[in-house]
Amino acid sequence: MNSPADTHRVFNQSSPFSDRNLFDADPALGEAVRALAPSRPLDVLRTQGERWGSSEWQEHARLANEFPPVLKSFDYTGRRIDEVEFHPSWHALMGEMIGQGLHSEPWAKPGAGAQVLRAASYYLYGQLENGTQCPATMTFAVVPVIAKQPELAGQWLPKLLTRQYDPRTVPMESKPGVLMGMGMTEKQGGSDLRTNTTRAESVGRGAMGEEYRITGHKWFFSAPQCDAHLVLAQVNGERGTCFFLPRFLPDGTRNAIEVQRLKNKVGNHSNASSEVEFHGASAWRVGEEGRGIATILEMGNHTRLDCAIGTAGIVRHALTLALHHARERRAFGRLLADQPLMRNVLADIALESEAGMWLALRLARSYDSDADEREKMLRRALTPVTKYWICKRAPTLVAEAMEVLGGNGYVEDAPMGRLFRESALNSIWEGSGNVIVLDLLRALSSSPAVRDALAQELALARGADAHYDRDCDQILAHLDAAGEDGYAARAHAERLAILLQANLLLRHAPHAVASAFIASRLAASYRGSLGTLPTGVDTSALLARALAAQA
Repeated sequence: MNSPADTHRVFNQSSPFSDRNLFDADPALGEAVRALAPSRPLDVLRTQGERWGSSEWQEHARLANEFPPVLKSFDYTGRRIDEVEFHPSWHALMGEMIGQGLHSEPWAKPGAGAQVLRAASYYLYGQLENGTQCPATMTFAVVPVIAKQPELAGQWLPKLLTRQYDPRTVPMESKPGVLMGMGMTEKQGGSDLRTNTTRAESVGRGAMGEEYRITGHKWFFSAPQCDAHLVLAQVNGERGTCFFLPRFLPDGTRNAIEVQRLKNKVGNHSNASSEVEFHGASAWRVGEEGRGIATILEMGNHTRLDCAIGTAGIVRHALTLALHHARERRAFGRLLADQPLMRNVLADIALESEAGMWLALRLARSYDSDADEREKMLRRALTPVTKYWICKRAPTLVAEAMEVLGGNGYVEDAPMGRLFRESALNSIWEGSGNVIVLDLLRALSSSPAVRDALAQELALARGADAHYDRDCDQILAHLDAAGEDGYAARAHAERLAILLQANLLLRHAPHAVASAFIASRLAASYRGSLGTLPTGVDTSALLARALAAQA
């Protein structure tokens, strides 16, 4: 007879997925970096993969989200301070990101493949923690804009490029390194920046350029603890202009920025997003007066790049959790990973995860400093396509991965819930789906060179597969007739993203991967649901590649 303790023994449960080298477990990532940035060494990625896959750093990620930031509006004497208090794990993670140069490395050391290598690191870090990626991304996106402003660049650029993280609330002059945020949207407009009501009044020229006083509000101001922000405001009531808004003024006093509250977000809990009011805050013009939206779009392209890379990392993290669980959990006499239908599901997620990673890194390559004119034209279409598709697919992919874990995936003690909440964010941030696909149409209509660059990119894989060739002809014809009304823009963006992924896999990935992608994604019956790979797909090869056995 069994003792009572026997019925309480825990068995047939998977072990935590930790203390695994995230880079070594992902052979496709190494292949992508070698293909797109052949001159860049992989040693740094292997070191990062070991660190960020460790139980120590995964615990930091858990704690930073378990104990979210708290706004401290006043000190004990009643003086307004508007400070955000973070858990120590947040600061550990931020120090790690900045110390690895994820906010600045391609600007500090530009060259062929610099953006690809940084994207691969950002992708690995996306498998660790996502809230801390926000301030790093904003700083990354702001650097090239600040570099064009001589008065600001002299003081701020060296401290933006440094790898030293300093969380103290002190003037920039007292810090070895600084971070930057953004404040664009307002409650009445969201993506429609032309409706902004925040106003700016000129007060003359100062040491940092044309100085203004800003009065108004921002509905999403991220992240309030940053040392400075770029904001958008109206000059003379009608012209949107970009401004540099520091947290401290040159004389060491606090700027007139009041944080009203921190956002209670669905996800991204470790990060502080806020609502703020400006009461005659001092700011300095960035770019030309009335050209603020154009300046913002330059930054927006870099943040959209990171939206795609970071989301691909989230999907990859969900895949590894699901596949690891399936390899250790038994049901109906066999491991889950040996069940034919489960293998179909897991292989399908793995296929899309790899395709997303390739597309994100290919986009990063187009941002390298050695990009020629064709690459720059391709970038204008590739950025919205990649951001739209990878971010749009993420919630579906993460939800399917969560289902593999069953009830254990749905409890907050496991990391899958955090990933699911994060998976929806980047589809909204920096332009929701409709905004993004309309940007694609505008890019195509603005210059024939954009369409030609796309056609040339797609042509690189022509002749490898008849289905691919047929679909390339069709999508180019659709794009030629698309116009700018946007009714079919999502369908065009989706098909174009899938073809660009097929292009990369046909050229660079093993036959088992490319053929499975073509057979499923270019089939007439494809509807986007997972676990519907056709008969004949080599699921064993896909799954072995998706999560390499630990050495």
